[in-house]
Amino acid sequence: MPLRDLLLGLFVIAIWALNIIVIKVGVAELPPLLMTTLRFTLVAVLLVPFYPVARAQLPFLLLLSVTFGSLHFALLFIGLGQAEAGTGALLVQMGTPFATLLAVIFLKEKLGPKRIVGLLLSFAGVVVLAGGPTLPSPLPLAILLCSAMGWAVSQLLIKRGPPIAPMALAGWVALFAVPQVALGSWLFESGQWQAIKQASWLGWGAMIYTAVMSSIVAYGIWYALLRRHPVNRVVPMTLLVPVLAVGLGALLMGDSLGVHKLAGGGLVVAGIALIVTRFRRRPV
Repeated sequence: MPLRDLLLGLFVIAIWALNIIVIKVGVAELPPLLMTTLRFTLVAVLLVPFYPVARAQLPFLLLLSVTFGSLHFALLFIGLGQAEAGTGALLVQMGTPFATLLAVIFLKEKLGPKRIVGLLLSFAGVVVLAGGPTLPSPLPLAILLCSAMGWAVSQLLIKRGPPIAPMALAGWVALFAVPQVALGSWLFESGQWQAIKQASWLGWGAMIYTAVMSSIVAYGIWYALLRRHPVNRVVPMTLLVPVLAVGLGALLMGDSLGVHKLAGGGLVVAGIALIVTRFRRRPV
């Protein structure tokens, strides 16, 4: 991969890792579902007018807005509000093992020995994390794992669904997710208007960052890289996201770096590496 594209890939990884920290900053000032609603609204306003889709694609996008918008993103914001940044980032990475298992069950994909070992390592990592003091209480833990499952289900839907341009998909999923998440905020949160009036530039900056930098800029660069290079050269870079998020959490948020987090996180990342990386035999 040319140095320019490698640096672009690392720039995207840094955006996504910092996004975990930024979400925690944002939900400290804005209720999680309210912040998610504002984020989706901004993404929809910026993308939908420029990326029209066919009417026949709308039912698929509506379904995806439930799994990707309401389940993945909304639960991610709620869970990160109650967990350390690094631990949350590691738990959300379980979306890859979940997606692998769902593909085996529903798409009849086969698991080789390498991917089986990867799955075992990933789940062992969660068990190790569970024995440490940094793991959130059972409810936030379940919320983050459900967020990972929402991501996994969404990946299977995208794989089997109609071909839609990535930015169009992001914009229309956001548009359909707005009323769902807004309803959740209305039902389960309070003091939204007061939070909006009292939010500082950090809260508003966090919301804008998650919408513009993480969803539009980062994904725009990422899909451009995927068009120019083999998937196997690009996707493994995402393994750096939880590693960098753990480091940023310790540096910026004062999160602890205990043995359980380092060992469990190492197992999770190693397991995902075995799942997503393909090794080719070199000709002798």
